[in-house]
Amino acid sequence: MNYNNKSFRPISNTENGETSDETHFLYKQNGNILTSEYSGGKIKYGHLIGLVDENGNIDMHYHQVNDKGVIMTGICQSKPEILENGKIRLHENWEWTSGDKSKGKSIIEEQ
Repeated sequence: MNYNNKSFRPISNTENGETSDETHFLYKQNGNILTSEYSGGKIKYGHLIGLVDENGNIDMHYHQVNDKGVIMTGICQSKPEILENGKIRLHENWEWTSGDKSKGKSIIEEQ
């Protein structure tokens, strides 16, 4: 699976997360290396880097500056689902590596 130049927006997130339907991700992929810059909603600017396996699963690390001016960091594992319209939905399990170090779940969909 190749995520290069695909745009994603969250459709759900647990309460302790910072992404929302106002957050926009643009994925870039070179080989199995995935990167993205993102912003919107509570996030002024963020960046992620990850590795994509042969099934399209993503193991990533991220850092972002939120609307309070605080740098937040975390890790995330994403599993893809292909929707009837051919778009990708990613089911994500994430964990803050800063702040309260809590865990959460989110879903993002290709736009």
